[in-house]
Amino acid sequence: MVFDSLRERMGGDDNLTPMRIAHNTLFTAKEKITLLNQLKADVTGATQEGTELGFDADEIDQAIAEVRAGVQAGIGGQTVVKGDF
Repeated sequence: MVFDSLRERMGGDDNLTPMRIAHNTLFTAKEKITLLNQLKADVTGATQEGTELGFDADEIDQAIAEVRAGVQAGIGGQTVVKGDF
């Protein structure tokens, strides 16, 4: 799965959620959208195989919408080093 190393960096399975990705200050908005779309593909594939990942595609869609709303408000275009969130 694409998110194994990301999950480890965020402190384990319980800390990797779509909203945590959406609010992570180390990613730009574009990177967050990319990660969330990859996660959505993983969730869709896992669901078809009968495996649960702890969240569903709707939760991922909400996180994507939040990132996009932040971009419209001028937040998330740069990483924390540049001063977003």
